[in-house]
Amino acid sequence: MLVLKGDICWIKKSHIKPLNKKLIILNVISLHRSSTKADVLTPYKEGHGPSHSYHHVRDCQHVVHGSRTFETWPSGSHDALPSSYFEESLTLPGHMVFVHDPLKTVSVLEPGGPGGCERSHRVTVQETAEAAGCLYALNAGFFNTTTDGCLGNVVSDGKLVRDSQGVQNAQFGIKKDGSLVFGYLSQEDVLDQSNPFVQLVSGVMWLLRNGEVYINQSLQAECDKLVDQEVFRDFVDVLSARTVVGHDAQGNLVLFHVDGQTNERGMSLWEVAEFLKTNGVINAINLDGGGSSSFVINSTLASYPADKCRWRCARPVSTILCVHQRRCKPEKCSKNGKCVDGRCRCQEGWQGDACDSLMCQPAACSPHGVCTPGGCVCDSGWRGMNCSEVCPPGFYGVSCAERCQCDDQCPCNPLTGNCVVNIDDRLNQGDTKRQITPPEFKLSSSPCSQTWLIVTVTLALFLLIRLAVHLLRASRRWFLFSYRYFPLSNISKQTPLAAAVQSL
Repeated sequence: MLVLKGDICWIKKSHIKPLNKKLIILNVISLHRSSTKADVLTPYKEGHGPSHSYHHVRDCQHVVHGSRTFETWPSGSHDALPSSYFEESLTLPGHMVFVHDPLKTVSVLEPGGPGGCERSHRVTVQETAEAAGCLYALNAGFFNTTTDGCLGNVVSDGKLVRDSQGVQNAQFGIKKDGSLVFGYLSQEDVLDQSNPFVQLVSGVMWLLRNGEVYINQSLQAECDKLVDQEVFRDFVDVLSARTVVGHDAQGNLVLFHVDGQTNERGMSLWEVAEFLKTNGVINAINLDGGGSSSFVINSTLASYPADKCRWRCARPVSTILCVHQRRCKPEKCSKNGKCVDGRCRCQEGWQGDACDSLMCQPAACSPHGVCTPGGCVCDSGWRGMNCSEVCPPGFYGVSCAERCQCDDQCPCNPLTGNCVVNIDDRLNQGDTKRQITPPEFKLSSSPCSQTWLIVTVTLALFLLIRLAVHLLRASRRWFLFSYRYFPLSNISKQTPLAAAVQSL
């Protein structure tokens, strides 16, 4: 429910419904009105950021932190929608949003969309949020009041938009593995690709570190110029509208906004830090505030801007933090699936959050197969889930899918399908890298081997029988037609015919 008290819009329910048409019209009018009195809240008198290096910040911090200048926390991954609360405990309008899955539902957006920082473009939070379909949005990084250019580090949805060259202001980021990062970063940390930032934005002042107020330490880390010290101290102590990002113990990202008017109403950074600490926030950094502070719900301005015009004007700002519906990353699920409710539903054969990993991995297909979306496709002569089994007798080809065409159920070469002449042909049919081992093929296991054995034995018996018959016939002739030699002279003495012949 929305209740208008004077010119302030108070939100009474945690789940915000679309605002009424009258209020929408007023908001649209305010977008096109130029501010007649700007609420300017700047931390530095000259330039932006300290002049000292990351090493100075690291070496000057308390020894309890060692050399670590930032804190990380695993983000939550619950499926619940973000929760928005109106802070009735405050004397001023304010909001807290708890985002349960920041890796997939939070983005740092350039002003007006991609390319906004390069063009030194500034637009209202409402305009950027509406174009991106944000459920909730609030202003984020600082900007150059002269050139309108973005300040600090900016990484938007995995793209490095701006590198601050190591300027030491408080940072908030989300890494690829979902970890939340708060604190001071070196340029090497920003550009690290082992676990790169997918979202990153620079603020000013680390308010809470590991559940304790860290403002005094941040004053030393982020302000080193005498000319800036008074301005910087006023920036911390003054009452004003504030915008803060932090996280709780469950890894939920916490977005905090409170309305105000610099020097008149609002909260100092001390008050903000204590309030967040009381409400369970662990780490938190301050973002751009004052007249830049804006909070948008469902493309509708839900805050009370400090800049004055005919109505209250929402100031054109730099980057924003956008809470949106879950989005598949990559958007088309690597072209191997479909995005449903922010999650990739992979096609058959693919797996992983982005559907970029095959169900079978190359190592699982042994040296004898190739991993495909349909599983392992085995080389010729091999089969099985991991291509570790040779083709059984009677089959050949890729994954042993072809049946041999040999007579008498003889096996064939499992690579080519040629019928095997002898067992050695089958044992040594593979190439030098993929020899099939002899134990896989036993003579007794092959029907064709048994056939050849029978044929061989039969032929041998037949030959033996023929040889025996031949020997019997030869011995019979020897007995039937055998003769003896007698000298002719001996014969002549015994017969008249021989004597008559001799007388002649």
